[in-house]
Amino acid sequence: MIVAMFAEERKQQILHYLAQQDRASVGELSEAFDVSEVTIRRDLKELEQEGLLRRTHGGALSNRTETAFEPSMIEKESAYAEEKERIAQQAYALIQPGETLLLDSGTTVHALARLLLSSEGVKVVTNSNPVLQTLSQVESIELISTGGMVRSSMQSMVGPFAEQVLQSLHVDRLFLGMNGIHLERGLTTPHLLEARIKQQMIQAAREVVLLCDSSKLGQTAFTHVAPLQAVHRLITDKGASPDIVREMEEQGVEVILT
Repeated sequence: MIVAMFAEERKQQILHYLAQQDRASVGELSEAFDVSEVTIRRDLKELEQEGLLRRTHGGALSNRTETAFEPSMIEKESAYAEEKERIAQQAYALIQPGETLLLDSGTTVHALARLLLSSEGVKVVTNSNPVLQTLSQVESIELISTGGMVRSSMQSMVGPFAEQVLQSLHVDRLFLGMNGIHLERGLTTPHLLEARIKQQMIQAAREVVLLCDSSKLGQTAFTHVAPLQAVHRLITDKGASPDIVREMEEQGVEVILT
């Protein structure tokens, strides 16, 4: 299982390498990732089959598909800022005293964390460094970190250690971020290890509340996380397509528009 995880992480990093360099040779990638050229050729073949790059004689070219790459936390902060604040306020209204909350990484969930500064008697578990920094000085909140490997671009913690911690927890409510929400393909995210963490979070929660601005609806990212039926509530903005909202409600998801 660990070997497979490392292989998937390497393929994700190959995509990021190509996104920066546009092209790379098999030898260059072999040296960069310290694996054999046979292994790199197999990775490139699998990535091409998924439509994520184009192989050439002796290497590969970036496909630059939007589904494969993820904007950084800084880039996300400025996008749909007003909508995210309204979504966070609606999410905050759901929280009851004494609840145990699981906060995912992401800018909308971080906006919710800032509202929690005035809360008392809640317990918060998170894999987000920004959430930890925001809430670490609030004595009335019991704050728990999942630990794990830090992804610098998103300031989130992922990997086997974080997954193991989440497997041992049961929480009242998960506030989850997501890159893509699609009626048939479900919940998706660009990063494989991020997807695994989100899956463990969903398993740990009695109720799953998805916080996403309307730009994520109808979109698909690289890695499947869960079907729509895993979500109890979606809080989004009024820019959401009425057709998508109706179909999500027909699939059992309560949709709250802000």
